Amino acid sequence: MKRCNDGFAKFAALWTAGFGVFFAMTVAAQQTAPNPHADVLSIGGAVTEIVVALDQQHRLRARDTTSTYPEAVTNLPDVGYMRALSPEGVLSVGPELILSGEGAGPPEALEVIRAADVRFVEVPDAFDADGILRKIEVVADALDVPERGAQLAAEVGAELEAAMQRAERADGEKKRVLFVISTQGGKINASGTGTAADALIRMAGGVNAVSDYHGYKQITDEAVGLAAPDVILMMDRGGDHGVADDELFDMPAIRMTPAAQSRAVVRMDGLLMLGFGPRTAEAVTRLNEALYGEGA
Repeated sequence: MKRCNDGFAKFAALWTAGFGVFFAMTVAAQQTAPNPHADVLSIGGAVTEIVVALDQQHRLRARDTTSTYPEAVTNLPDVGYMRALSPEGVLSVGPELILSGEGAGPPEALEVIRAADVRFVEVPDAFDADGILRKIEVVADALDVPERGAQLAAEVGAELEAAMQRAERADGEKKRVLFVISTQGGKINASGTGTAADALIRMAGGVNAVSDYHGYKQITDEAVGLAAPDVILMMDRGGDHGVADDELFDMPAIRMTPAAQSRAVVRMDGLLMLGFGPRTAEAVTRLNEALYGEGA
């Protein structure tokens, strides 16, 4: 009798362990498999634009602060800035799928969010045409609309190629462009290489006036003078949030540059300019025309 009980106990233990593995695999499959009806939290302005461009806006339950286009998405609950997320805020909106642009954070918050029973898909970021098409592919696959994704990628790719070809035909010497992300405290924080701004300047037929460092950095007045920008490029912050032209060109760092002499400043919507989403061809064309005139 004891031998029979021992055998049954071993069988029960094996069955329980096997069921546990099966259950865990089932849960994992449910978390990773696309659900064509899942409610979506979109984190990152370009990611949200892609969701809408894929005709899946009806699935959006919430968005982050950087998601401001199209305007209708601003009516959705806002879970905060993508680099300063809180697990409570993200999970409180009840998403079934989280689409997050690369660079969201902080890391400890993402660790908690990823551990929750919610499918999490990170959308890679890259500042070139291939990177934009890859974003579309990843988002479309996550939303289980791959055919619409392929169609959108073809449309966006063709528009971007045409815009870049037009920009390449700009005659004469290329304009030197300095992208200024902030002027806080009278100090110039400008883009070097490897940024979205750097990529857009080059795609639009310009030359980044600063190429001796990577990323964004506060630079000296002397460095701005040596960069000798023909044009200052800035985000259009609207209202009283941005520095006025008179104030900008009166800064010691800017005052003696060619840009100040001709009062050449271009302001563009930040998401359009730096998002590298479906509207990037429009951004390339706008900047190219601002630098060289329409039909350049």
